[in-house]
Amino acid sequence: MKATYRAMQVAQPGILQLIERPTPSPGTGEVLIAVEACGICGADVGDIERPDAAMPLPRVPGHEVVGRIAAIGESTPSMWKVGQRVGVGRLGGHCNECVQCRQGNFQLCLNQPVVGRSRDGGYAEMMLARSTGLVAIPDELSSEEAAPILCAGIATFNALKKCGAQAGDVVAILGIGGLGHLAVQYARRMGFKVVAVGRGQDIVQDVMNLGAHVYVDTSQQDTGEALKRLGGAAAVVTTISNPAAVASALAGLAPKGRLVVLGAGKDELAVPAGFLVGGERRVMGSITGTPYENERALQFSVLAEVHPRIELMALEEANEAYQRMKSGKAKFRMVLTVAADS
Repeated sequence: MKATYRAMQVAQPGILQLIERPTPSPGTGEVLIAVEACGICGADVGDIERPDAAMPLPRVPGHEVVGRIAAIGESTPSMWKVGQRVGVGRLGGHCNECVQCRQGNFQLCLNQPVVGRSRDGGYAEMMLARSTGLVAIPDELSSEEAAPILCAGIATFNALKKCGAQAGDVVAILGIGGLGHLAVQYARRMGFKVVAVGRGQDIVQDVMNLGAHVYVDTSQQDTGEALKRLGGAAAVVTTISNPAAVASALAGLAPKGRLVVLGAGKDELAVPAGFLVGGERRVMGSITGTPYENERALQFSVLAEVHPRIELMALEEANEAYQRMKSGKAKFRMVLTVAADS
């Protein structure tokens, strides 16, 4: 193992710089991961440009991490072995002590680090991780393919599992980007009638190739009215936080339908109380998921042949890759790669 490793760190808001650091040793209950791939997520914008004042810089972003265990700390469960391929998502490992952990709600752990924000992430050749946050990666998926599933994949997979829709029901996916392009694929494989909701005609063919039955272009039609013409949506999964766009889709919910919110923004969402009460409709949020749920999402992706559409760039090109993601030009997910001999 090399004495040092390279990383792209945020030393000041908005700026990624390539640096070299001493290779750390894992502490109790930790492993050291030799990173092979790391996806770039929309949530990285906050970590890179608006870091938490309570979390001092520098910080290495990135929370869709796949690599191999290079070293193991004391008291790490025996299921994890040196050389094993593992992943880490946004949730950095539950504590097994808090009230939520004692209830089995590991994704809601009160003492869980947020990878890339409160602890260093995967824009690097090496990364320390809590063993409780580790995800086993199936052999059938490459590291580059698996990486986006650890955040975008699990988030959309879990949201669809919670949405209450049955096979044959109309399910709308609002926002066809890094999350939405996976949601469309999962929804199709789960047996729903999939309505993809986006903006513009330039993505029509992509959306249909991903498995959508219907495409609603919000620049040409009202989402709610389009969904009503289809009989109403049993569920709307929104991957964006634009309140006006979400409100328009909400109007197309059928009675007993559910709006599942993944796009976490600071803007308030106006929901007419009478609309909820009169039709027994629901609004709910959905977080990513536990390591076990992440493994289920990976296994389903293999079984149902769900593949992230990715563009690859090298670790040292993280600035360019990040800007491409931020511009919305990526189709559909940027992934950083780390050379095996680096």
